[in-house]
Amino acid sequence: MSLFSGWRAAFRIARRDAVRAKGRSALVVAMIALPVLGVTAADLTYRSALPTVAEDLTADLGAADALFIDQGMGPVRLEQMPDGVLWGTPEDAPDTLPEDERRPVDVPATFPKGSRCLTEQSLPASVTTRHGITDTQITELAVADPLLRGRVELTEGAYPKAKDEIAATEAFLKAAGLSVGDRVTVRGPEQAYTLTGALELPADLKSESLFAVPGAVIAPWQKAADGDKEILPPQAGDRKWLVQGPSGAGVTWSDVLAANEKGVVVRARQVVLDPPPDSEVPMAAQMGGWETNDAEMTAAALTVAAMAVLEIVLLAGPAFAVGARRSRRQLGLVGSCGGTRGQVRAVVLAGGAVLGGVGAVVGVGAGFGLTALFRPMIEDFTGRRFGELTVHPREILAIAVLGLVTGVLAALAPAIVAGRQSVLESLTGRRGSRRSSRVLPVVGSLVVAIGVALAVYGGLSGNINLVAGGSVLAELGLLCCIPVIVGFLGRLGRRLPLTPRIALRDAARNRGRTAPAVAAVMAAVAGSVAIATYTSSNAAEQAYDHEPNLTAGTAAVMAFDTSQKANLPRARAAVEQNYPVNGGRADVGRVWAGSDCSVYYEEENDCGTIGLVKPTGEGHSCPLKGKGAKELALRISADEHKRLMNSPACVDERWTSVSLGNDDSKIVIGDAGLLTSYVKLDDPAAAKALAAGTPVLLNRAYAENGEVTLKAVHTYSEHDKKNRALHPGKARTTTDRLKVYVAPDRYAATPGIRMILPQRTAKELGLHTEDHASIYTLSREPNDAERQAADAAIEQSGNRAYVMTANAAEPDDDAAILLILALFAGVVTLGAAAITTGLSKADAEADLTTLSAVGAPPGVRRSLSGFQCLVVALTGVLLGTLAGIVPAVAVRLTDLRAALADMRADPMESAYTPIVMPWETIALLALVVPVLAGLLAAALTSSRQKLARRAG
Repeated sequence: MSLFSGWRAAFRIARRDAVRAKGRSALVVAMIALPVLGVTAADLTYRSALPTVAEDLTADLGAADALFIDQGMGPVRLEQMPDGVLWGTPEDAPDTLPEDERRPVDVPATFPKGSRCLTEQSLPASVTTRHGITDTQITELAVADPLLRGRVELTEGAYPKAKDEIAATEAFLKAAGLSVGDRVTVRGPEQAYTLTGALELPADLKSESLFAVPGAVIAPWQKAADGDKEILPPQAGDRKWLVQGPSGAGVTWSDVLAANEKGVVVRARQVVLDPPPDSEVPMAAQMGGWETNDAEMTAAALTVAAMAVLEIVLLAGPAFAVGARRSRRQLGLVGSCGGTRGQVRAVVLAGGAVLGGVGAVVGVGAGFGLTALFRPMIEDFTGRRFGELTVHPREILAIAVLGLVTGVLAALAPAIVAGRQSVLESLTGRRGSRRSSRVLPVVGSLVVAIGVALAVYGGLSGNINLVAGGSVLAELGLLCCIPVIVGFLGRLGRRLPLTPRIALRDAARNRGRTAPAVAAVMAAVAGSVAIATYTSSNAAEQAYDHEPNLTAGTAAVMAFDTSQKANLPRARAAVEQNYPVNGGRADVGRVWAGSDCSVYYEEENDCGTIGLVKPTGEGHSCPLKGKGAKELALRISADEHKRLMNSPACVDERWTSVSLGNDDSKIVIGDAGLLTSYVKLDDPAAAKALAAGTPVLLNRAYAENGEVTLKAVHTYSEHDKKNRALHPGKARTTTDRLKVYVAPDRYAATPGIRMILPQRTAKELGLHTEDHASIYTLSREPNDAERQAADAAIEQSGNRAYVMTANAAEPDDDAAILLILALFAGVVTLGAAAITTGLSKADAEADLTTLSAVGAPPGVRRSLSGFQCLVVALTGVLLGTLAGIVPAVAVRLTDLRAALADMRADPMESAYTPIVMPWETIALLALVVPVLAGLLAAALTSSRQKLARRAG
């Protein structure tokens, strides 16, 4: 028999066996197809969502040939790169003139002859909505022109054509609660427009903006402002020109160079797509070249691919072992008919190739189908339309080949085991016994130790490659130790009831099928725990570094025009009626000495000042600022630095917010309501002190022996007629020692407040006060409709106040990432446990028959399957959690090293680099998933005993 005919027979047997065992085959195909599907979908999504150069040009130019931009330098020679993004002045160019001395540039004169153009100009504006008012951007651009196709698309209605018409993006219409046909008014000039259409910007689906024809907004607004000084003029941006070059010629590089001579930068389509050689680009000599080193990215990609292949092999390998075990009689017949051990192995390997090939084809096909099906959702999530579904045939082929190779590799170990079995064992169904290797666990333990040491050393030294290599090495070493760990499980069941005892002993006796499944769970959980730990730690670091403008869960309404006091009560009513206010309000007052600097600020030294005098010495001066700070930073750890940064002496240097509208003194007028609602200081003693006229100091670094020094310079402006008459003569300076109530240290970082001064105390000190703001506690963050309604109500009251809410840390997807990781690890855990349970059922039929013969109830089968599943899942999750902590900690050590270097260069830089365990994710994996796996296995297992035929 030739080599090819032997393999042909092996493939024929494998194909028939796959068709005969449909359930097992479907399981293996699914295990191989799912990763292939994921990688295929990810590749298609990435390639399609990543805009090509041509798509970027369409987003900027539409169907035009070029975009001409006056950079505001005047008619001077400029240089640019062919992409039209990088530009500058030549090295030998004279000094640039001041902005007010620069001459205007005649941009249309730089267009190629025979061109036509569209102008584009944008401005910020406040407009009315269904709920109230909102801020947006209006662009004057003839969006109906064919030159804009590809950049702006109409989705509903019609393009604006008249000067009283306007179009809006779908995102704006959704946020504003408007629809086509509604009216929109631009506040200020009070110009009304009809919404004629809904637009979509394919490159920016989340843009909330309006579009009008040129001359419809800016010119009438400017005319209205010229005639009424109460109307602020429009703050229009620079004008741009979209140009269509001469037919058949477009805009060439020579046209670009000619425009550069006049101070104009050009982004031309044909120049970007077909750039000139560097010898023809004057700026190329200055730019030099960038060399991107993708070695680290390539190494990371190869590592991820290798771990993915290992994961699939560990998952699908036991499934092939199930097939080989169930087909051992058939394989024995092959051997009894003269088949060699190699041909027996070939049958099992051919099964891997058949199912791997089917899984690869199914995975690639499903990847294409799901990407096309969910394309609108993906586009909405990424915020831009795909230009086209971009397919790289080589990448797709490589993914399919990877699936095929993975199937063969998964069948390799079962093929070797099947080839070693004797014909007699295969025909009789008896299982031979093999002693486990004693060397492998020792080697595995050494590899774990070396891997952990490398990862930690890499973290401390800042070498990310050592971190990655050490983490992978530690995980591989732990894989080698799993058989011993599984064997140890059998000893734990001595005092347990029947079914868990049998499950533990069965797992220990059949390590060949238990260990790969445990390893698969461990690998998936390790990756998930590593990423989840790093994500949680990074989120905690960002939360620590975040500088809030207000206390969390609060909103402040503040007046910015002190001459219109009557408007503040109306603004309060607007907030109370529209915001989700929870409880009463706390009023805040301003305090100042002399003339008010918010009014008399045009001339130097024309108003008074007030502030607390900070004592010097330990506990008062921040050791991280000034002399000796860098020497101290070299000696302290990150934890010690954090303690110093959070001390009252340094917290003022770290938090500089004056968000409540007061000056740098951070002294406000308030009562006990401000303490409880904003400061969150629920202390009867503090409230009693305020009621008695004693100030409450939030930062003890300003206090000495329970007193503060308040220094006020009473300077009155000559223009302050009212107060100047009462205080003639030179400015006077007062210094008062005030007894204060000192709050605990944790309140020193309260945003915007250093000390709360009672109203009557301010009057006794000869200071001026004014009702300035109100603080509200919110039950939740207000939505767009509530904000717009409140803004509209404030506008109707005279627009002399504004509302500010607490700025949360930058929004991120940490919660979604953690949930996705937990779900991924959970699915792998359930799959691996299910495979092991299936193999256990194949192996344990004789044991179950014996149990039934001695009187065991039928429910034992269910409970045994459940506990077998639980053992695999729980063991893999616990080992995976331990394995995942290593790379996460090592990477955080790398971050800590970099943070300490930054801190020692600038002692006020934070070095806080926490390691935060994602306990919710770990609890979900360690408790919920194993129990769920056990319950599902028990529920899906039949309690009926099948009649078995004894061999021999």
